[in-house]
Amino acid sequence: MNRLVINADLGDTTISRHIYGHFAEHLGRCIYGGIWVGEDSPAIPSLRGIRTDIVDALRASKIPVLRWPGGCFADEYHWMDGIGPRSRRPTMINTHWGGVTEDNQFGTHEFFDLCEQLQCEPYICGNVGSGTVQEMQQWVEYISFDGVSPMADLRRSNGREQPWRIRYWGVGNENWGCGGLMRPEYYADLYRQYQTYLRDFGDNQLYKVACGANSFDYRWTEVMMRECVQRDRFLMDGLSLHYYTRGGPAGTALSATGFGETEWFSVLKSTLRMDELLRKHIAIMDHYDPDGDVELLVDEWGTWYAVEPGTNPGFLYQQNSLRDALVAALNFDIFHRYASRVKMANIAQTVNVLQAMILTEGAHMVCTPTYHVFEMYSIHQDATRLPIDLTCADYAYGGDRIPSLSATASRDHAGRVNLSLSNLHPTSAASVRCDVRGMEVAQLNGRVLTAAKIDAHNTFDAPEQVQPQPFTQATIIEGGLDIHLPAKSVVVLTLEGRAATENG
Repeated sequence: MNRLVINADLGDTTISRHIYGHFAEHLGRCIYGGIWVGEDSPAIPSLRGIRTDIVDALRASKIPVLRWPGGCFADEYHWMDGIGPRSRRPTMINTHWGGVTEDNQFGTHEFFDLCEQLQCEPYICGNVGSGTVQEMQQWVEYISFDGVSPMADLRRSNGREQPWRIRYWGVGNENWGCGGLMRPEYYADLYRQYQTYLRDFGDNQLYKVACGANSFDYRWTEVMMRECVQRDRFLMDGLSLHYYTRGGPAGTALSATGFGETEWFSVLKSTLRMDELLRKHIAIMDHYDPDGDVELLVDEWGTWYAVEPGTNPGFLYQQNSLRDALVAALNFDIFHRYASRVKMANIAQTVNVLQAMILTEGAHMVCTPTYHVFEMYSIHQDATRLPIDLTCADYAYGGDRIPSLSATASRDHAGRVNLSLSNLHPTSAASVRCDVRGMEVAQLNGRVLTAAKIDAHNTFDAPEQVQPQPFTQATIIEGGLDIHLPAKSVVVLTLEGRAATENG
């Protein structure tokens, strides 16, 4: 029997809203055509060149933070090329992604305008791979200094009188790979140097993020935690981690649609390895940092499939199906499990790239199943994670097995208990007895995301194939709930009641 126990009157860990963060790189059609269409676009409504439909959709999903400009692009990006009159900005070749010409029309001012329209925090990743300490230091000064200086005066001459606020600052990206093929010892020394010159101007306090490991490279984490310390104080506030769900054999790329149960199972199993990654990296961090001063940021995660047929391979454009919705739900449940150390995660990527939240084609826009999971799960943002105990049947396939269910429970500021449940099995429904301790459930409401096919997806011609629907298959019983989960589904429930101790 599947059984879930929720301790509604316990819990002391906050699920940071930044776990629901986004990543937008100068890659393919993420920025150009996806977010930025220019101020003279006649066919696509925009505000100062930024698509209004994208802004409206992302705000509705409660986007908390946006990481930019990369990714691999960050370590070949020179920020001064992206300021000043757009007609005078130099071009460059995007050598990482498609070899296309980057005209730098979207730069620092446009990015901060985007974040202000989204009402989210900016997260900038600076150039270590091909940049200099001075270049990064001056970028911080340009953005955040309110006094008289060459960089602050340059910002004012470009139309921005007041400084912006910037908290999250990444010192390089994937410096073990596209960011310079560095050894951890070498990068650790570079990080120590670069972070020294990242100044706090006025009351703007930087949160410095060091480049962390590629997936299972635990040695990288070991070196960073050991070396980035000065007089018993860590020189970084956060350490990043990147992991992509691929699912297929090494060197192969699965299709985003048109797959069968073998590919369904392998992708979900690959996703669940995120738990192992976090557990082992955090164990190393705990050894060097038992007080939890350094936070873990999974600032790139998501599925990585073969590109859609007929598209530029360097643009990483892929469809997004119900399977990706389950991938997102599983990752969130894992991030929540380690919420005492994991304080940010950034989906790769926001628009038109990899596990995209949104797809565009000209003036058309469609929200993906992944987008809907972000919006449904937003009820957990800044809520208190509740202790749960989930016992469930396995989902067995091809001689292998994984848990068939995944869950998170949290208590929001209004005292409501929010429960998210996923059924990973593609063909079998699941009944769950849910005991709610510390609360008498008085009423509930919920939504479900599912579809008839495992590769169901939204297209520009059929944008509502996978949409959240009201969920009515949960019943209040004495002590909790009876829940009937459809196959291949994500369900979110909100429970309201009064504390059991008040019931006399």
